[in-house]
Amino acid sequence: MPQLDTSTWFITIMSMILTLFLIFQLKLSKHNFSNSPEPKTMPLSKTMIPWEKKWTKIYSPPSLPLR
Repeated sequence: MPQLDTSTWFITIMSMILTLFLIFQLKLSKHNFSNSPEPKTMPLSKTMIPWEKKWTKIYSPPSLPLR
């Protein structure tokens, strides 16, 4: 049974890592980052949901009997 030739694995893996690093750097260099990030102001339009219009009582679950 022939042996697996692993002599080229190191250069293959290293070239793959280098290629991925370069692609990642190129993608990041194309991206425009804002200089001073500021929070966006969202319009405050509060719509009433039907269950918010009326008061509802929230009951706690019954406690277990004491032993």
